[in-house]
Amino acid sequence: MRRAAVPTLHFKGKSVIETHHHTVPHHTLAFDKKLSVLDEGQEPSLDGNLIIEGDNLLALKALLPTHAGKVKCVYIDPPYNTGNEGWVYNDNLTQPQFKEWIGQTVGKEGEDYSRHDKWCCMMYPRLMLLKELMREDGCIWVSIGDDEQRHLRHLLDEVFGPQNFIGTVVWQNATGPKQSNTLSYSHEYVLCFAKDATKWSRNLLPRNEVQEADYTNRDDDPRGPWRDSGLDARNYYSQGKYSITCPGGRVIEGPPEGRYWSISEDTLWDLDDDNRIWWGDDQNNVPRLKRFLSEAKAGVIPQTVWTYDEVGHSQEAKKDYLRVLSGEEVFTTPKPVRLIDRIIAVSSDSDGLILDAFAGSGTTGQAVLEKNLADGGNRTFILVQMPHDTKKHKDESINIAQRLAFKRIKNVMTGYQYKRRAGKGKWKKETAEGIGGSFTYAKLSDEPLFGDYRDLGDKLPAYDDIAAYIFYTETSHEWLGSDRRKNKAFDKKTGRIGEHRGTSYYLLYRPNDERDWGLDLDFAYDKLKDDPNRQLVVYCEKISLHRDQLRKFADDTGRRVRPMLVPFNLK
Repeated sequence: MRRAAVPTLHFKGKSVIETHHHTVPHHTLAFDKKLSVLDEGQEPSLDGNLIIEGDNLLALKALLPTHAGKVKCVYIDPPYNTGNEGWVYNDNLTQPQFKEWIGQTVGKEGEDYSRHDKWCCMMYPRLMLLKELMREDGCIWVSIGDDEQRHLRHLLDEVFGPQNFIGTVVWQNATGPKQSNTLSYSHEYVLCFAKDATKWSRNLLPRNEVQEADYTNRDDDPRGPWRDSGLDARNYYSQGKYSITCPGGRVIEGPPEGRYWSISEDTLWDLDDDNRIWWGDDQNNVPRLKRFLSEAKAGVIPQTVWTYDEVGHSQEAKKDYLRVLSGEEVFTTPKPVRLIDRIIAVSSDSDGLILDAFAGSGTTGQAVLEKNLADGGNRTFILVQMPHDTKKHKDESINIAQRLAFKRIKNVMTGYQYKRRAGKGKWKKETAEGIGGSFTYAKLSDEPLFGDYRDLGDKLPAYDDIAAYIFYTETSHEWLGSDRRKNKAFDKKTGRIGEHRGTSYYLLYRPNDERDWGLDLDFAYDKLKDDPNRQLVVYCEKISLHRDQLRKFADDTGRRVRPMLVPFNLK
């Protein structure tokens, strides 16, 4: 059966941007130990919590070899494109339609007629890379306002498929009306998509006091508190039409018009014998089913309207942000920790990896740490933040990643001092204890791993960097590295870097200007003939075998070799 056509979104530059994520240059990540918070004896690594300073498009591409398919929950808070954020389109595209955008602040409606095109072109490749990083049972949550909500939904439909749409949450972000000539906006949206809705499942939320209070015990039932629910439904039920004589004598001729009893008559009286039917105080009400708190599920199903009482509001977010950062006000639109906590509670397991690619002041990292503290979980986070997210920040040399995200997470982990009001205009110094934890701080390399036309450049990339890149692009899986304790398939002498699904992968490469490490007949018969797999992919600096020799080697050894030249055949 053919699938119904899905409406698509068209915008300037789409034909180029749809495949741009494939052509984004691959950069490596360099650790900054001075900006990392590490336990005693711990070395920086990509395994735990991670803060990455750099353009998030390049950072997401750099994460693919090590983190593809590992992220349980993505949360992003991209520019809402209101015309007031001062964000700049900086993706390095050389096509004419993009050149006029580069380095220009995206303006307001009526002043910048391509503002929505720019926003869509910025978002599309990032969503594609985020999808590759997600687990098969993972999900993505995106905060947005009315300026781009309709466009975002179309983009997410195209990237993830409309069948994987989970829902749109309406977040009440304001506590009261604001000055406005039209309507006072008091909400934003958070859109949720699964990578594969058939594999994703949501968690239940714990009941709050109001929901608990909904359960009472009006008849002193020994099974404890209960609440009642109706027994009629709109769906047709063959045994759903019958009259009922209440214990008090009233005769109910049948269910309301156009509805059916949801249980048979025999089941009704069986439940009544077990005191599970509530007839009202006078025993003459329409019967309702008693649902006991002791038998209810461990929590409640998340709804799509989140009030500020439940998850916080914008003023609370700013107050928390200023407290942790000792009053430093640079970032004006943080999200409440409680909002991110709710997203994590709904969508992540206790040891899931949470990724925020527009990290801002680092709220997501704080939410992950506090969630772990509350429930004993072992979740980890990756925060990505460019050093300057606006032209103003760049002109004033304000490094958002270091000044806000780094400082906030460090303070939450190690403790900090803040001031609180002590009445009559006085302030008192308080100390917040650190909750512990560690993270590695990483920066994107200034130059890509390969230059134009896959030129390796003057400074040759490290062997491990090339190996990780090759293994991922060939297998879509992480390379286990050159440590034999972790990667038993690695062999430094032969250049064998690993295997996947019956194929062995080799890298014959020396990061120096000396003699090339080449694939020739002697190497093939000496090193490759005894490989345990029959399919071999060999990346090398020089190929000294022609087609007939490769065919003879295959006939002699039963092993087929696909030679690839470094750097020209690197994808």
